[in-house]
Amino acid sequence: MIRKLRLKIVGISVIAVAVLLVSVLAAVALSTRSQMVRASESRLQEALAGHMLSGAQPGSGGGQPCFVADIYADGTVRLAGSGYYDLDNDALILSIVQDALQQESREGVLPDYALRYMRQTGTLTVRLAFTDCSQEQATMRSLLLRMGGVSLAALLLLTGVSYWLAGFAVKPVQQAWQEQKQFVSDASHELKTPLTVILSSAELAASETDGEKSRQYLDNIHAESLRMKDLVEDMLTLARTESGTRLPEEAVDLSDTVLESALAFEPVAFENGKPMEYTVQPELTVSGRSTQLRQVADILLDNAVKYAEPGSPIQMTLRREGRNAVLWVENRSAPIPPEKLGHLFDRFYRVDESRTGGEGFGLGLAIARTIVQSHRGSIGCTSSQGVTRFTVTLPLAKNEVTKRGSEA
Repeated sequence: MIRKLRLKIVGISVIAVAVLLVSVLAAVALSTRSQMVRASESRLQEALAGHMLSGAQPGSGGGQPCFVADIYADGTVRLAGSGYYDLDNDALILSIVQDALQQESREGVLPDYALRYMRQTGTLTVRLAFTDCSQEQATMRSLLLRMGGVSLAALLLLTGVSYWLAGFAVKPVQQAWQEQKQFVSDASHELKTPLTVILSSAELAASETDGEKSRQYLDNIHAESLRMKDLVEDMLTLARTESGTRLPEEAVDLSDTVLESALAFEPVAFENGKPMEYTVQPELTVSGRSTQLRQVADILLDNAVKYAEPGSPIQMTLRREGRNAVLWVENRSAPIPPEKLGHLFDRFYRVDESRTGGEGFGLGLAIARTIVQSHRGSIGCTSSQGVTRFTVTLPLAKNEVTKRGSEA
């Protein structure tokens, strides 16, 4: 698919440039021919008027060679002209004159003789002026050949350059396509495990006569169904936030949102023997969706509760820094290797199975990153000396920045 897209881009580019080149070259050729025709006609008009120029050879720079034939009523033909033409060849001259007299138009070209003619009918005579147009035709052929060669070379060069540049153009598409394929593969893998448990438990429950064991199998089915439901909801959330659809924004009191999340997770952390400490600067307002920002805070706190060392505190801080609101969530835990920090926000990524304990799907941080980016913010993680810190930076609402500036 990517290769076809790349070739399509190249094809469209080459066709567009080819059409442009043909248009330009046609205009140049027509303009050149028109100029040469006008020059020939001007020369013929001078000849008809009796202003004969001295004999000139083609390419000598002395003007186009021409000759004049006056045909009288009695059929007598009188010739005058440059020395370039062999006017002593009576048979050839008479043949040329007769051909010109038979033409309906008073001016034109005699292709058999490579001559351009112009006819003027007088009271006693018919005057014919002839000039050589072989040089004109040769010039046009040479011009067309040169322009054709240059155009062909330009199109070949353009094809190569377009193919090279198209590689850069489709790179984001290729990356998105690979990510989509990986996402589908990972999602299928994650769904396969609970589906296998559900099918196995259903088969065992159907064949089990012991009511207690049958009940256990049904509980397994229920638990795995809930896991599948959570996974599907996470994937839908990720798809919605990554779709780029801008939801209506509102002024969100980030301080209240973060505080609500902290209060909700405080008993959970306490039950796990990990006390929470939080400092929230009041009245920090951002633009966005309160439900999504609450989800970001919940994801970071849930992550901290899972991976903090037993007995160590979980610290959350929200404060203003310049024009931004900055949220920190940190806890003591085994350090995350630097080479893995850059992948923490990838979909379905887990540092190792021991950190997950079999819980979660590796989508939480990916969802958090997508939400933060959709709010024009940034999220990152550092891990050193046994402390892991997640940092979220969000721009304050304009009225908040203006208000604080006036207070200062």
